[in-house]
Amino acid sequence: MIKLAPSILSADFCTLASEVEEVHAAGADWLHVDVMDGEFVPNISIGIPVVKNLRKHTDMFLDVHLMITKPRRYVGQFCDAGADLVTIHLEADEPQNIIEALEDIRAHGKKAGLSIKPRTPGSALLPYLEYLDLVLIMTVEPGFGGQSFMRDMLNKLRGVRALIDQYRPGCEVEVDGGIDASTAPLVVDSGASVLVAGSAVFGKADRAAAIEELRMASDVKA
Repeated sequence: MIKLAPSILSADFCTLASEVEEVHAAGADWLHVDVMDGEFVPNISIGIPVVKNLRKHTDMFLDVHLMITKPRRYVGQFCDAGADLVTIHLEADEPQNIIEALEDIRAHGKKAGLSIKPRTPGSALLPYLEYLDLVLIMTVEPGFGGQSFMRDMLNKLRGVRALIDQYRPGCEVEVDGGIDASTAPLVVDSGASVLVAGSAVFGKADRAAAIEELRMASDVKA
């Protein structure tokens, strides 16, 4: 079953608790939390205190995406704050440090994910697959919401799906960037199992209708 993970990057932070309650009631599966440090990506968003407060107000699965340099410094703190899954970027540190960060996430009893930017080939994931519960394919350049979907990522997505089916069955494949009712069937048909949607959910007045539209689109093969 395809999972839908609305991204709070597109939510109204002045009323975040009610925004989260609304998408939860509307049938969202996960809540996607984008953390940006202004160094790994050219933007700054939120951090550990917001994750901790989200955990107090919802029992939703918290899918925390760290777009930060040297993530090993902080993964344990995000786990302790209430993240259920912590995803880091392959490009954010040296390979051994990335492996140690993934091991630290799993040692905290949480799921570990690894993301790659559009220009990073899917084959770069191979040395890390044994540590992963999820692979996140960015279908826009990370750092800002509201960007257009990059259709040339579909071939990469299919390749990553094939790698996972061969070497890490059961690992989720998530996509993030420009996902809406028109692109959802494309990524599902290419192997995605978790769809991150920001403005396509939080940018709509009727969140329940938006989620239902995405759900129906995800059930349609491209």
